[in-house]
Amino acid sequence: MDHKESFLQYLQIEKRYSPHTVRSYLKDLDQFDNHLKLQDLPGKPGTVVSHDVRSWIVALIEDGYSAVSIHRKISSLRVFYRYLLKQGFVRKDPLEKVVLPKVRKRLPAFIEEDSLDNLLDNFDFGDDFEGVRNRTVIEMLYLTGMRRAELTGLHDKDVDINGATVKVTGKRNKQRIIPLLKSFTTNLEKYIKVRNDAFPDFRTEWFFVSNKGNKLYDKYVYNIVRRYLSMVTTIEKKSPHILRHTFATHMLNHGADLNSIKEFLGHANLSATQIYTHNSFEKLKKIYEQAHPRA
Repeated sequence: MDHKESFLQYLQIEKRYSPHTVRSYLKDLDQFDNHLKLQDLPGKPGTVVSHDVRSWIVALIEDGYSAVSIHRKISSLRVFYRYLLKQGFVRKDPLEKVVLPKVRKRLPAFIEEDSLDNLLDNFDFGDDFEGVRNRTVIEMLYLTGMRRAELTGLHDKDVDINGATVKVTGKRNKQRIIPLLKSFTTNLEKYIKVRNDAFPDFRTEWFFVSNKGNKLYDKYVYNIVRRYLSMVTTIEKKSPHILRHTFATHMLNHGADLNSIKEFLGHANLSATQIYTHNSFEKLKKIYEQAHPRA
């Protein structure tokens, strides 16, 4: 497929997408390219028509891809062709009239408040480096709503103990400041002391480190979260992102307005945040059905 390389450079340099996101785009474009070859169709962008895209959608459905996955793949293709139109490489967008399969909306899962309270208030994580670090990781995710990549990307200079704030670098290198609870800053001071005592001769720019003093990686954080959430909940997904959902849902349930939650989470627009109102509505609905005498 022509112009793919210049498109990927555009995503990296102008859009400032992460390497992971760029790889996802490349994978989707390569998959569409392979589909065209299997169908003996010309692979040049200017020759692709809407029928070719629809045939790929059918092939994806037959291969068992979910509607969500198909939407993401077609979205990659759509961004690619919008780039080609903007650059004048093609005259028409073959995705203009393509209809996608409907996606069933799923409410984001979250941990109940009493379950997390039980974990943070009653569970003994231990006073050694690993225990203190693991507790601090879970608290940081739950008390700030930051993403896993944002947590692993934290530097020492990003955490302001005296000012009780943390500076987070989110998607497309957008930065935001999140306030911290005073009680949590005490735990952060403890973590820093234990970390520096554990690695007195090792200096790193990263705030959270592994048992060997290296930067935490995604799977490492996932394993920490899954291990401890398994002790207090039976929900299927026990990932760092669940703690982000939990942060937003609990904040909303306790009266935080949607715009504030949007800023905490670093969402680009309010529509991405509004999904959490569904969880709160479901809770209100249950209360209504239990409490109203006519229910």
